[in-house]
Amino acid sequence: MPNTLTTPLAAALAASTLLLSGCGSLSFSDSKEPATKASVASHYADIAHANYQDALNTARALDQSVDTFLESPTPANMKAAREAWRTARIPYQQSEVFRFGNGIVDDWEGQLNAWPLDEGLIDYVNRDNYQHELGNAGATANIISAESITVGGQTVDVSRITPELLADLNEIGGSEANVATGYHAAEFLLWGQDLNGFGAGNGNRPATDYARGSDCTHGHCERRAAYLDAVTDLLINDLEWMVAQWAPGQTDNYRTRLLAMEPDAVIQKMLFGMGSLSLGELAGERMKVALEANSYEDEHDCFSDNTHNSHYYNGLGIRNIYTGTYERVDGSELTGSSLADLVKQQNPQLHKTLIGRLNQSMAELGDLKQRAEASSKPMPFDMMIAPTNQEGSRIITDAIEALVVQTASIEKAASTLGLASLQPDTAGHTF
Repeated sequence: MPNTLTTPLAAALAASTLLLSGCGSLSFSDSKEPATKASVASHYADIAHANYQDALNTARALDQSVDTFLESPTPANMKAAREAWRTARIPYQQSEVFRFGNGIVDDWEGQLNAWPLDEGLIDYVNRDNYQHELGNAGATANIISAESITVGGQTVDVSRITPELLADLNEIGGSEANVATGYHAAEFLLWGQDLNGFGAGNGNRPATDYARGSDCTHGHCERRAAYLDAVTDLLINDLEWMVAQWAPGQTDNYRTRLLAMEPDAVIQKMLFGMGSLSLGELAGERMKVALEANSYEDEHDCFSDNTHNSHYYNGLGIRNIYTGTYERVDGSELTGSSLADLVKQQNPQLHKTLIGRLNQSMAELGDLKQRAEASSKPMPFDMMIAPTNQEGSRIITDAIEALVVQTASIEKAASTLGLASLQPDTAGHTF
């Protein structure tokens, strides 16, 4: 609650509309000054800083909206908090391209975006419709209903819910499915379980789960409120730390260390991040796994049915890094020296091909997004992956194939720029 809102929610919501312009094809014009690997590396750090600032500001808007809801737990205030959560995902998902290659980001991001999670660790679940990791003793621990929990032989006092306690509970008992913090914990607390399987509809948690006194549903409303408040406060603390790591003018943060490296090393990180998010993570873990297993438990934003947006903005983040452009939540655009400049200098045809493939993957992800948000018979991601849904399978498969093809061109770009074999992370998938 002590966090200060610096970007009004209304502005963030308006910015989410502006960002939809990324659905279209993006051309490219040269910078005024010839790009060098050093200038490209510096601008990469500028984009990271701006992207994490936007993630922080929209998280602050989410925190304020949650505080308003907890003070007055009405359906209208719950709806506003849910919209704030969706808006906060727009810049954060674009920032995931910085994970791969930057160990400081990859080591940190699990506390913010780990998934899938066994939500019964956090709160009540309908056990008849609850799929969780087999053998996970924490899958039904229900922190909100308990004074203490015992998982994997470890007993923890959870009587006082704080951000620090929740951070310590992540992966309790050695299970990666035991996720107590981050965007998806907040998502579950705002939406509840999605009990619709492959059918239409997302989670339908009532606002009265946060009501006071006899109006409280499902019990423990004050603790549920304390948990949601702690999760959003921790989200802000974590993002503040990452913003500081990329801030210019510092003598001992990650940006300073990164830009002290040889420019080739930074360019390698940029291309590896693009290729790994494109191939192993987005095409593989987030799309291929759910489609082949027909598993709605493996969709990214499974409680809110926001998965199509998470995939779309992951894809946009990849294109941002190649083109050196980033549209901020206030509608302003950050531009500068880019990988596109460097590739075009060395191999104009490869640059043209790679821009075309990035645009094609965005078109396919845009198709997935538009189909999920259609005014008539919308088809969210969890409906697309149903075993008999041929249209949904085609939409997802087309997006996967476009991501695989663009990754091949990213690898060629690395070779063109004189880098060693890129070998982006496949997460163990074959394509």
